[in-house]
Amino acid sequence: MAEQTSRTVADLVSDGLLTIEKAADIEAVAERYAIALTPTVRALIDTSDPTDPIAAQYVPSAAELIDQPGERPDPIGDHPHSPVEGIVHRYPDRVLLKLVHVCPVYCRFCFRREMVGPQGDGSLAGERLETALDYIAAQTDIWEVILTGGDPLILSPRRLREVSARLAAMDHVKILRIHSRVPAVDPERITTELVEALALSGKSVILALHANHPRELTPDVRAACRRLSAGGVQLVSQSVLLKGVNDDAETLTALMRGFVETGIKPYYLHHPDMAPGTGHFRLSIAEGQVLMRALRTRISGICIPHYILDLPGGHGKVALGEDAVRDLGDGRYAVRDREGREHTYP
Repeated sequence: MAEQTSRTVADLVSDGLLTIEKAADIEAVAERYAIALTPTVRALIDTSDPTDPIAAQYVPSAAELIDQPGERPDPIGDHPHSPVEGIVHRYPDRVLLKLVHVCPVYCRFCFRREMVGPQGDGSLAGERLETALDYIAAQTDIWEVILTGGDPLILSPRRLREVSARLAAMDHVKILRIHSRVPAVDPERITTELVEALALSGKSVILALHANHPRELTPDVRAACRRLSAGGVQLVSQSVLLKGVNDDAETLTALMRGFVETGIKPYYLHHPDMAPGTGHFRLSIAEGQVLMRALRTRISGICIPHYILDLPGGHGKVALGEDAVRDLGDGRYAVRDREGREHTYP
């Protein structure tokens, strides 16, 4: 197996991840959506298992050509909240800064799949980057800057250091958050130089690691995360609840425990977004709530993520946890326990 990233249908056939018979259908997918699997990802795939949860995340499927009602190219409404190129300012105290629109891997369920990849929105550099940074500098209510894209850790340590140094000079920016798959899919990129480039900001630096299955937390991945922690980077998780990947209590339990064991605080479990061609990954909100109830009966509270939905149209995130409290009047409440039974309080 070649130690380069697989980027074409021919690569997938050569790697044994796709049959020649299916290749013609997948070429149509490749024309629309980018493909990339790193050697780290390829090594995790069990080619003897047609339902392998790692393959499901990265190997394209003809199901991606089926658009379902309600799906949209910008499912969480980035564009209406973009005052200048590269900035999404949906919440008063924080902004997204999209430095790059390429990734080391391309998830088949990506909510920005129409924007990322070689055919995507490109990189933010030169005058366009200066305009974005000037916007952040001028908006003194911005407390947190979130580097996203694309995957910002695909950039060189030099470029990351330049951006973090600019943000460090802005007194009102206190938090730098990075959303990345890199530690899980290309852990060798997490070098001392890269960690130092992030820590240079002089701010509190948080990395939100995207992983969806416990098999992704290999010894090399855990070591990369510990390098980040040792460099002063706080780690939280973000995962997507995906049919056929992690939609059972056992898998979610192992994933969340794996995060905590690695020094990563479980943060977000996203309900799948309404991105085009991703309907085969979606389950119902009710099914997700059942899984969250099951998690609460199985694992420590430090392992429980927030189950959230990004409302289509740019209306922001909402918690999908069930309301556990019902007002009975007269200062009394009915409180639902983890088994679903109601108790009067006080």
